[in-house]
Amino acid sequence: MEWAGGSLFFRRRRSGSPKTVKLRKRKSVLYNNPLEGRAGSRSDLLGENIYLVLFTISLRILNCFLVQTSFVPDEYWQSLEVAHHMVFNYGYLTWEWAEGLRGYSYPLIFASMYKVLYLIAKDSVQLLIWVPRLAQALLSAVADVKLYSLVKQLENKEMAKWVFFCQLCSWFTWYCCTRTLTNTMETVLTIFALFYYPLEGSKFVNSFMYSSLVALAFVIRPTAVIPWIPLLFRHFWQEQKKLDLVLQHFLPVGLVTLGFSLIIDRIFFGQWTFVQLNFLKFNVLKNLGTFYGSHPWHWYICQGFPVILGPHLPFFIHGCFLTPRRYRILLMAIVWTVLVYSMLSHKEFRFIYPILPFCMVFCGHSLNHLKTWKKPALSLLFLSNVALALYTGLIHQRGSLDVMTHIQGLCDNNSSASIFVMMPCHSTPHYSHVHCPLPIRFLQCPPDLTGNENYLDEADKFYLSPLSWLNQEFSSDTLLPTHLIIFSILEEEIKTFLITNGYKRTAVIFHTHLPEGRIGSHIYLYERK
Repeated sequence: MEWAGGSLFFRRRRSGSPKTVKLRKRKSVLYNNPLEGRAGSRSDLLGENIYLVLFTISLRILNCFLVQTSFVPDEYWQSLEVAHHMVFNYGYLTWEWAEGLRGYSYPLIFASMYKVLYLIAKDSVQLLIWVPRLAQALLSAVADVKLYSLVKQLENKEMAKWVFFCQLCSWFTWYCCTRTLTNTMETVLTIFALFYYPLEGSKFVNSFMYSSLVALAFVIRPTAVIPWIPLLFRHFWQEQKKLDLVLQHFLPVGLVTLGFSLIIDRIFFGQWTFVQLNFLKFNVLKNLGTFYGSHPWHWYICQGFPVILGPHLPFFIHGCFLTPRRYRILLMAIVWTVLVYSMLSHKEFRFIYPILPFCMVFCGHSLNHLKTWKKPALSLLFLSNVALALYTGLIHQRGSLDVMTHIQGLCDNNSSASIFVMMPCHSTPHYSHVHCPLPIRFLQCPPDLTGNENYLDEADKFYLSPLSWLNQEFSSDTLLPTHLIIFSILEEEIKTFLITNGYKRTAVIFHTHLPEGRIGSHIYLYERK
């Protein structure tokens, strides 16, 4: 009874207290207002922490300026040279444009930039070179962030961190992602499309978005559809409303995208041209790409794929045994792409670049599962990739671009100059890196489309007997150019021609430590005195 009374007494004292009791507010996310959550994400950019995005953009801009070498002719001749011709009405278009094998959709991006620079009177040669590359670097940075976001919501932040690390330190990605190659844009669009693809567990699924991005990649480079064939079939197989998927998404997106491509090409070709079909006929059905070189069927397996992965290769193999089932479709796409490209005779490293981001997912899983030797493995992976990236970006094959600086000087100082580039065709860029109508000739190398087995292009005829060819081509002094550009390996063969016609070497430009065939270690610039 005393306890009961005491309890009653205390209850009366509490109830009579003038003070109100303040309840502690719960801060659980379950009770948060969704509008407040959105307001708190103002520091986000592209759906991720703004500092992460700015770091990635800054790194890719640095990446852009630390890649000062040439990779393949297509990074100029199928993009910047075409754009320069579109805007400034002079330059040179390769034979593919005469045959309708290339479309204007991709060069139109750079032509738009050139046009803006021209309208604001800022079309200096340096801006014409760097603005397109910086734009490509920005797109690649956004793609890196999207890959991080995708893995983060599929797995967790820790896993995403390692995939992101693998993507950023990949030497081949560093080497290619700021170049104006169709393969680079194809890779960027592949990552964007994967972000919206219905992978198991993905929250960003958008069939319209991913199919539009795949269609756009196909327009830019028709072979871009190859890695997507297994992914598209998987989506179709798992979709409950298959007819709706085809009729409401795939078919309208494909028709609209191809329609825009046809209209753009109609404007610039002057006639209706189905470039995607022409491209597939030439490169796949007729396999005429062998004119530019062929490799054995196993080249991608033994060389191509291991080289682009580089130091990531053991981590990729390890990761293939660790990743969850949802990623099997990516592994299938990698294997499928390598096998399909292996069936084509003409092979290049860049052709399989679009599957490299898929590989980084497996490499990231490998790093995440490492317990022992993790720090040494990370150090080895990072330092070996940095060494490869810096060598290929700053040293290997830089002469092709450095020599253009000397030609730019001729535009300013010698209006009567004329140049003959006696190197394997398309070894250097053209007017996009000079930006003045200086007469520049180079050795031609269009393929034979008539089936002549004994066909030799101009470059082949020249290299059969360089001295005889020069004496025949320049039988009169009035035909001689004021400047010659050659690889060092050719100098001894044409020494007589150089001395007889009064040519003096005025510049020696380093090109590569790995001379091969017709390509020498240095480029020589000769001037006729």
